[in-house]
Amino acid sequence: MVLGDLGADVAKIERLQGGDDVRALSPKINGESVYFFVFNRNKRSLTLDFRDPESQGLLRRLIAQADVLVENFRPGTMEKMGLGWDEVRKINPRIVMARISGFGQTGARAGEPCFDAIAQALSGLMSLTGEADGPPTIAGTFVVDYATALYSAIGILAAIQERHRTNLGKLVDVSLVGAGISLLVTAVAEQGALGRTMSRVGNRDRYSAPAQVFKARDGAWLYLIAGNDVHFPRLARAMGREDLLGDRRFSTLQARMENVDAIELIVGAYVAEAESEDVLSRMQAAEVPCAKVADLQALLDDPYVKEAGHIVTMEHKVMGRVPSQANPIRLDGRRLQMRMAAPLLGEHNDDIVADWIGEER
Repeated sequence: MVLGDLGADVAKIERLQGGDDVRALSPKINGESVYFFVFNRNKRSLTLDFRDPESQGLLRRLIAQADVLVENFRPGTMEKMGLGWDEVRKINPRIVMARISGFGQTGARAGEPCFDAIAQALSGLMSLTGEADGPPTIAGTFVVDYATALYSAIGILAAIQERHRTNLGKLVDVSLVGAGISLLVTAVAEQGALGRTMSRVGNRDRYSAPAQVFKARDGAWLYLIAGNDVHFPRLARAMGREDLLGDRRFSTLQARMENVDAIELIVGAYVAEAESEDVLSRMQAAEVPCAKVADLQALLDDPYVKEAGHIVTMEHKVMGRVPSQANPIRLDGRRLQMRMAAPLLGEHNDDIVADWIGEER
């Protein structure tokens, strides 16, 4: 999808019966999956029977014309189809092949199934998420899936850039567990070099204080972060508590980290006595980072989100007009084009074959 957003002609190859598994996921609009809709814009759909020799031949002819081949089967599946990397680069020496899997293409665990939550658990990411006295928690979204996809897109673009020099393609291999481990900030270094185990801290920032979610008088939750030695004085003045600047417990970042419970209690009491909009107004005037925790309807209604184009509404042939997240990249100040909504199963069978290899199907 990222490459499609950037302008690539993406042909999504799906099973003849049922297509991509996520087409079956609920909720649905007029029988079409919302999940599939969100992640498959700017793609065309081509259905094939992967076990049929004629279909495999067609796939090979498409590969011969492609710049990039992306697959996320369990390792070994493409080899069973006769389309491992060695064979693919014989068909097309300039192709970039991206292989996305749970554990990578080689090693003792390569053949094991893996999902986002499993990668969050195995990578250590889950051990860092949640309240300090609570159980490990998965993130509220598929953060490892997203990271793995973005790393794959970066690897593909790097390989294409290298191809300009060598005229040869490359194999890009990205794993979910590897992507999850890459998100561990300083945890690995602290554990390996200092023997210090990073733990769960709930909504606190790991490296500065105060930084926490606070509840205002009207019941709204605000996240306020003023942990460094630039923002904290601004916060103290905005609260009318300049006395805090002379308090040894709070006068430096290190001191505030050592007395995090105390400073959060003070800031929490201040926020609790005020209306959320008053707090936001004061913090904005003082240039202290602060935001109301938005629910999803508030997000859709947010004037900034609308102005910035972070939500895009697309017209689907069956579902009608449906909003979803936009690509945040801008090039020369312009938003990327959302050329087409997610395809119906096999919608572009004839078009892809004709456009790519000049054949009729």
